[in-house]
Amino acid sequence: MTDRAITLLIVDDHPVVRDGLRGMFASEPGFDVLGEAAGGVEGVERALRLDPDVVLMDLRMPAGSGVEAIAELTRLGARARVLVLTTYDTDSDTIPAIEAGATGYLLKDAPREDLFAAVRAAAEGRTVLSPAVASRLVSAVRKPAAPAGSALSAREREVLELVARGTSNREIARELFISEATVKTHLTHLYGKLGVKDRAAAVAVGYDRGILG
Repeated sequence: MTDRAITLLIVDDHPVVRDGLRGMFASEPGFDVLGEAAGGVEGVERALRLDPDVVLMDLRMPAGSGVEAIAELTRLGARARVLVLTTYDTDSDTIPAIEAGATGYLLKDAPREDLFAAVRAAAEGRTVLSPAVASRLVSAVRKPAAPAGSALSAREREVLELVARGTSNREIARELFISEATVKTHLTHLYGKLGVKDRAAAVAVGYDRGILG
């Protein structure tokens, strides 16, 4: 990110929560709250119109769920990164949100400094998971035992490190001087070795196993 303020959209069905988050970010230099929404449907509309860097998204809302909104923003190719901010950390909440395309997942009891850091990281495309959520995600995607010879190759580690920084397949191909098809092949292989199905889960397991620093 440049020195400009990180722009935000707050999506939560509780006015008190929205007011609190707006006030919190208003008091911290480097952030600019562009708007608010009370549900997923409205959140998608405003995210497309306001084009924020980061959307703070609650999950369980009467006027359109957060997971549905995340999936729709992903489908439409929205530029905004979605950081889930919720009180729920069950597998039935966390895994669908990550699979839908959320960049990160944080609980509402997180200290304000952790929230600021998470928004900055999300704006840079880095995956952000609260410790409790990371633990659940790793448990959900890990196989009982790693197959023999499951260590990542040097190239697969390079690809995983770039994925952890939020780099797209096209950007990875350009940086490593390989084709996008080769990037996808490396991803398929490292997913198999890590026992995962998507990028966020691969990053979570990579940190858990010490592959990523």
